[in-house]
Amino acid sequence: MKRKELIKKYIEFFKSKGHAEIKNSSLIPENDSTVLFTTAGMHPLVPFLLGQPHPQGKRLVNVQKCIRTGDINEVGDEVHHTFFEMLGNWSLGNYWKEGAIKFTFEFLTQILKIPLEKLAASVFKGDKTSPKDEESYNALIAIGLPKERIAILEKKDNWWGPAGQTGPCGPCSEIFYWISKKPVPKKFDSKNKNWVEIGNNVFMEYNKIPFEQHRTNQEQFYNKKGVLKPHQEVYNIGDTSQKYETKKFHFLELKQKNVDFGGGSERTLAILNDLDDNYLTDCFLPIIKKIEELSKKEYGKNKENTKAMKIIADHIKAAVFILNEGILPSNKEHGYVLRRLIRRAIIYGKRIGLENFTEKIAKPVFEIYSDYNLNKEKIISGLLEEENQFNKTLIRGMNLFEKLTKEKKIIDGKNAFLLFQSYGFPIEMTKELTKEKDIRLDEKGFYEELKKHQELSRTATAGKFKSGLADNSESTTKLHTAAHLLLSALKKVLHDDKIIQKGSNITPERLRLDFSFPRKLTEEEIKDVENLVNEQIKKEMPVIREEMSIEEAKKSGAQGIFEDKYRERVSVYTIENFSKEICTGPHVKNTKELNKFKILKEESSSSGIRRIRANLED
Repeated sequence: MKRKELIKKYIEFFKSKGHAEIKNSSLIPENDSTVLFTTAGMHPLVPFLLGQPHPQGKRLVNVQKCIRTGDINEVGDEVHHTFFEMLGNWSLGNYWKEGAIKFTFEFLTQILKIPLEKLAASVFKGDKTSPKDEESYNALIAIGLPKERIAILEKKDNWWGPAGQTGPCGPCSEIFYWISKKPVPKKFDSKNKNWVEIGNNVFMEYNKIPFEQHRTNQEQFYNKKGVLKPHQEVYNIGDTSQKYETKKFHFLELKQKNVDFGGGSERTLAILNDLDDNYLTDCFLPIIKKIEELSKKEYGKNKENTKAMKIIADHIKAAVFILNEGILPSNKEHGYVLRRLIRRAIIYGKRIGLENFTEKIAKPVFEIYSDYNLNKEKIISGLLEEENQFNKTLIRGMNLFEKLTKEKKIIDGKNAFLLFQSYGFPIEMTKELTKEKDIRLDEKGFYEELKKHQELSRTATAGKFKSGLADNSESTTKLHTAAHLLLSALKKVLHDDKIIQKGSNITPERLRLDFSFPRKLTEEEIKDVENLVNEQIKKEMPVIREEMSIEEAKKSGAQGIFEDKYRERVSVYTIENFSKEICTGPHVKNTKELNKFKILKEESSSSGIRRIRANLED
């Protein structure tokens, strides 16, 4: 089975079950400060998973393009990828565990013709936060799965999320496929590597919130007598699952229970084609063949060469999709990840004899994903510019590295930073090089040096590259609304209706808005924009949400660059006659809740893109 055929079958099946197809969202999350890229199909749906009505209904389906940076160092084996497509279907307070499991197994066994005897599943064992998932267990028995092939696992194996520190989460039921040629064992052992996960039904029953957020908003959960309101429960959990989490969190039971199924299309294709290597599916094979042609080396013959080919294929593909979003290589945030991918691909390319190859490797990517509207000219330009720039400094950088490691068996923090700053070596690349030479790297010293140079990206530290979901706190909700006012104010003050939002990043402390404009704003213009926003706040204007078709939204004058998320209906937020935008929310009810708007800084983001940082004052 080919990639496009699998996607078509998946979408058609769930549409036949009453699901509305939603379009691919951008790889750059809208108004989410806690993650650089869209990491899963559910990521753009967070407001709706938390209870906001979705314009297209309660049953949704799509195949979402995703980037996961946490797997970069794992790329090189048969199954890990930076870019991938996720098959996803959702129930927003509609069908629950029994319905989800029935749909999943019907698709796998009847549409994809996978024998039930080669499938197994797992369910949550239960703990103090949530009981054993008897409902999922009984649903699996009902569809004909023997009890011996249902594993009852603990939280570390059968609890999903949240993807970051906060957000929707809950128990899950994973589905496994027996990949070995040996007979399928009667009993399912989740530790047996011949059982490969091909999908996961997540049952989002809870919203994990920080202790401080719970304490400041606990009137939402308790009545005046201090008694917990009906149908809601709060659990006090000391979460130490991630090093940077030190405070207690609360698990609030969601009123709207959601189902989120996710399955990687690449792994599913490998299974359907009886392959033990995802890179032999049509998602990768044309790229691998091009690398073979250029390197004069055969895939699969040599372990190190094969690993290099996988890394090159994965990284160039991911770079193509990131460049398509308008991101350029840099030492900051998204650009840092992009630069790291391209440069790592170039390093591994040189190991198998490739020179000036990124454009040639990108061409098969365009063919494989011809169903995406990829901007080939922009992508090729970005690849060539970064490749040329890196080639100029690479030889000098490698010479310095060899000199440093010859004199001492350590790369200290200052020299690691020198390689990063002057020669463009990402710290991860220096780490790989030192590991190969079996010498020590003072990584802590590197980050200390990095901290001293504030002009470099604060997100170059490890923590930023962990995935997460934006919080829906009162502060971020206010700043989200303020961003709408800011965009409209910019158009009015600068007398340019063609200004469009090019991205945003909102934390509880501040908002950051990128917008298209060719020059630096004057101090007077900045002040006028700030004053205009504050005028709207003082007018105490209601913020009205409406659902309408995309055609109606356009006719009404609604603005928005994210409208391609939906095929039919969208949410439109109107602030009287000042702002009308297509948006997923959330927003305040009235502008008076914003109090006072303050612009902190106006600067360049990239060519033709300006950036404003602002906050709200008490």
